[in-house]
Amino acid sequence: MKINREVLKSNFPQVESSETDQGKGLPQPPLQKPYSGEASIIDLPPVDGEVIQNGDIYSCFKERRSLRKYTEDSMSLEELAYLLWATQGVDKVVGKRNFATFRPVPSGGARHAFETYLAINRVEGLEKGIYRYLHKDHQLVLVQSGDFLDKVAAAAEEQKFIANAAVVFIWSCFPARCEWRYSVAAPKLILLDAGHVCQNLYLSCQSIGWGTCAVASYDQEKMDELIQVDGQEEFTVYLAPVGKKQ
Repeated sequence: MKINREVLKSNFPQVESSETDQGKGLPQPPLQKPYSGEASIIDLPPVDGEVIQNGDIYSCFKERRSLRKYTEDSMSLEELAYLLWATQGVDKVVGKRNFATFRPVPSGGARHAFETYLAINRVEGLEKGIYRYLHKDHQLVLVQSGDFLDKVAAAAEEQKFIANAAVVFIWSCFPARCEWRYSVAAPKLILLDAGHVCQNLYLSCQSIGWGTCAVASYDQEKMDELIQVDGQEEFTVYLAPVGKKQ
């Protein structure tokens, strides 16, 4: 327990006294996970705010609650595109050799260590399956087709309400993206950034009449297997089902 608590403390002096990969002049990990040239790619509609039903930020904060009961409504592709942009979309790539990205969600040193996977259940125009959001290009890539909501719920310690969602956001992380600059301080920053991402999902859901519930309890190996990641260089860190409010 004591060792685990150390992750929560600031250890930036250790970073300053150590030699990071950035300090060594080594190239940074890619800002976006590569994909096969034969993969099925879906273009997402541009985000312009037209899907927003409640633009009052005060009421979005005040009314935000974790939601576990959903209707059978399907989500539009425009609504999904908005939620993806709000949580991991890229507004601008800056610096030489695509050094960093500016996004609606903050990240320590603009490292953005996450990839967004989606277990699609009811989204208009999309077949059921596991997808990954290509944040630099505002596209989806199909990972595998099929109905996976029951398996996601089972991997999340049998939290049955997850299976009723229209879509489940599953965030993985590439620690190397953050370690490249922050070495031993990377775990603390990644944990903080995960909170930033999910809070943006809560508020963006609230603004369009949908709801979500953050989930941190899951079987690591099962969830990693579902989104087809290696569990070492990339692994699941957080998930959140999204559904229409009853």
